[in-house]
Amino acid sequence: MNSIALFPGSFDPPTLGHLNMIGRACSQFDRVLVGIGVNHRKTGLFTVEERKELLTDLLQDPSFEGRVSVEIFSGLMVEFARQQGVRTIVRGLRQVSDFEFEYRMALTNRRLTPDIDTLFLMPDEPHTFVSATLVREVAQFGGDLSSFVPEAVADALRKKFFSDNS
Repeated sequence: MNSIALFPGSFDPPTLGHLNMIGRACSQFDRVLVGIGVNHRKTGLFTVEERKELLTDLLQDPSFEGRVSVEIFSGLMVEFARQQGVRTIVRGLRQVSDFEFEYRMALTNRRLTPDIDTLFLMPDEPHTFVSATLVREVAQFGGDLSSFVPEAVADALRKKFFSDNS
């Protein structure tokens, strides 16, 4: 059986924690679909197209064995999952405080689509505190990003915050 999982998120920007979770999902499923959700209520630092390009480039790494694809979606995540033939949504739990929100979301998703499960995975220890919000803040003030994001993402962040647009 060809199992496929959806790993959804905003990925603004993609972090080493995201890549760790994608790798962990690859160890459990034949294929992983990374879904970049469009949130019309938020203006991201990177456009969804820029995030897709960053992730697609990062996922060319041989460790992912060509088993990961990246798509942009809007609307209900579970509806996107159903359209893609996904039976499992993978969500990361970095810390206990993530659980309450993720648990409520999983129950809501189950109510909407009982045939799609949610699987919670924990990242490796070095990534348990990394969030895209933290990364954006460190980048904005010129901090060292090497523990949080791949170099290509660090370069893209520096361009966003420090390029001369005049």
